[in-house]
Parts: sequence; structure tokens; C-alpha cells
Amino acid sequence: MTKLSELKVVVRGRFLEDIIPLIEKKGIKIVNENPDAIITHGGDGALLGAEREYPGIPKFPIRDERTAPLCEEHSGCDRQIDSLLSGRLKKTEIMKLRGKCRGGALKALNDIFIHNQDPVSAIRYKVWIDGRPYGDEIVGDGVGVATVHGSTAYYRSITHSVFKIGIGLAFSNSTELTNHLVLSENSKIRVVLTRGPAVLVADNNPDKIELKKGDAVEIEKGEEEAVLYGLDAFMCLKCRKLRHPRD
Repeated sequence: MTKLSELKVVVRGRFLEDIIPLIEKKGIKIVNENPDAIITHGGDGALLGAEREYPGIPKFPIRDERTAPLCEEHSGCDRQIDSLLSGRLKKTEIMKLRGKCRGGALKALNDIFIHNQDPVSAIRYKVWIDGRPYGDEIVGDGVGVATVHGSTAYYRSITHSVFKIGIGLAFSNSTELTNHLVLSENSKIRVVLTRGPAVLVADNNPDKIELKKGDAVEIEKGEEEAVLYGLDAFMCLKCRKLRHPRD
């Protein structure tokens, strides 16, 4: 990033009235274009949306305390902004995924999924991993690939597990036993739809690619990375236990 004394940021998220005065008080300039960094205020959705709008530009995510209780160490937006200005925040680079079909493409920080378009009708599909078929035709609600960062989101709700390296392949409500897999981050997954309709979705992106029988989707590591500062605080386990006491 640029010198902290000259930092220009875009602010995205909700309840911005809680945080903008604090940012301005610290001497950080808020701009509408050409930012050095993006500060997001909210939850995972705010971060995902900001990365989609400003890919590759460093992000500093801050949890919204109105709806996300924080532990003593991370409570207070004022303290978190001070931690950014201190220059001691850990920098994390996270791989992103790319899903392609029929000339269209979607990118994701968390995950890319193929879902049934009709909620009362399952889809049928076949899967190849690095050119080798995985099982036979699979029937279910969908299939998707998650990054390490995304493993704590939808992937976790399907598999009841998380992972620390690679990419995760998850099968949603398949009618037969189909093992979820953790693969090398360089693995290439190909899914061919044998019965649709379905949609290809990425993170919380409102844009979707509609799929029909015979369509082939390729999902793999993208060329871009997301650059985040303070991810350890944003994903703090103590804070999470306050938000999800049953975890």
C-alpha cells in the first residue's frame, strides 16, 4: 500500500455512519475512485462485494458490531483503524477461483457452485478431476468448489468440515453416497450437466450463468489473488464464538 499518511480509501458496507467519522478523524482520505485500499464494514458479504467491485486492491475488513458481537481484543472500530495505521497488520493473499462455461466466466473469493434452477427438481451431472472421471453420474441439488477462505462458509454447511490447504469439492444433497474431497489448489474440475436446468453462481454475486443439458463447466484456480489486511482479526475464533455460541 501507499504511505499511511497519504492513504486514500473507498468505504463499503452497512451502517457506514458508524465508521466514516472515525476514518476521517484519523486523517484518512475517503474517495470515490482510484483508492489505495478498501475498508469494508459489515460481514463476509461486504468483503466479497468489495473484492468483486475492486479486484486486487488491498482490503481491510471490519465487522459490524451492531449485528456481529466482537471479543474484547477486536471490539471498537477506532482500535481496529489504529491497527491499520500502525502498519503492523498481517498481509494475507488469498487465491480466487474461476468458473467458465460457454464463453462466460465468474470469479470467486469463497466458492463457485452449480445449483439446480428448479428447487423441486434435482440435477444430474458428471465430474472430472484433472481429466479423470470421479464416480458415475451424480444426482443432487448441486456441486461446487471452495477456497480455504470459503471453506468456513457454504462448503462447511454441506460437509460439516473445513480445510487449511488446497480447494474443496462438495456435493449438495446427492442421492447416493459421494465423498467430498480436498484437492490440490491447482486441480481442474470439469462438470458436465446431463440433466438441468441449473445455474452457475459465485460467492454472493447477483450475476449468474444459466446452464442447460450438455453444458460443461470448468472450475479452477484463477489468475488473481485477493489482498487482505487484518484477516486474523476479521476471522477471529473468539469473536465467532460470540456470534455462534453453539459452534
